[in-house]
Amino acid sequence: MARVVLVTGVSRYLGARVANALQADPQIDRVIGMDSSPPQQPLGRTEFVKAELHDGSVDTVVRDSGADTVLHLSLVATPSAAGGRAEMKENNVLGTMQLLAACQRSSTVRRLVVRSTAAVYGSSSRDPALYTEDLEARDTPRSGYAKDAVEVERYVRGLARRRPDLSISVLRFANFMGPSVDSPLTRYFGLKLVPTVLGYDPRMQFIHEDDGVEVIRRMALNERDGVFNVAAPGAMPLSQCLRRAGRPEMPVPARGLKVLGGLARKGHLDYSPEQLRLLCYGRVLDASKLERALDWEPSYTSQEAFDSYVATNGGEPAGFIGQVWPRRQLREVP
Repeated sequence: MARVVLVTGVSRYLGARVANALQADPQIDRVIGMDSSPPQQPLGRTEFVKAELHDGSVDTVVRDSGADTVLHLSLVATPSAAGGRAEMKENNVLGTMQLLAACQRSSTVRRLVVRSTAAVYGSSSRDPALYTEDLEARDTPRSGYAKDAVEVERYVRGLARRRPDLSISVLRFANFMGPSVDSPLTRYFGLKLVPTVLGYDPRMQFIHEDDGVEVIRRMALNERDGVFNVAAPGAMPLSQCLRRAGRPEMPVPARGLKVLGGLARKGHLDYSPEQLRLLCYGRVLDASKLERALDWEPSYTSQEAFDSYVATNGGEPAGFIGQVWPRRQLREVP
């Protein structure tokens, strides 16, 4: 059972929420939060340590913390959040390599939970109706966050081969949704007039932010090895999402959406190749393996998760490109 837990990425919304959930658990003696920048919200009794994921300080933190459980939650989904694509890749890939090397050398770490993304499956017209963990992408992601996640998972598999005594879980999350989520997708839904790809109505699947935090908390305390899809039950057509949000859509050809994306990036939206394919083909996960492993079910369906987002972020829509609904206490949750 975990007694000392080290959490990376605590300066962002998800890491901070997980740290606060863990520190309330009587089974855990200490929670140590690590990030390259100071936290933007209170962390309670979580001990914050400043460290760069791509330098030698990570090894020192892991060694000195005496942590038996490490939760790696610091992957960045958009270049704007990291200061550019080069910095994003350095954080995601090189940072993960440094952390995994520190875990490999550690004499105390016994449990590792790594946050990944369903984007590793890609999106294509040849996708199955439901993605299970044993299926591979029909079109391997070649850029951005999805490519970084594929590389991260490859390095995690390498660690598992070198340290078979470690208990390792990889969590492939569907898109986070909820009242406090600020992500490329929620910014997309916040547009006054939402561009969609002409001729397509993809199925959208989400995971409520509360359920996502609960999955990580449970995984920290339970030795369930392997790769797990994390998603709420059900899926919604994109057109239904827009109707429920009261947002009119503007169908454009895929080429036109790429042009809009060039403008939208100034407003921190994401029309990367992976995002464009998602808006064409969608992606739905089978999360039954996770539910069996944890003997647990999400509290929200995909529709309920989306409705909770709409209920908090309703009101008059903002401008067309680069403007989103006002938000009060949001942190990016890719």
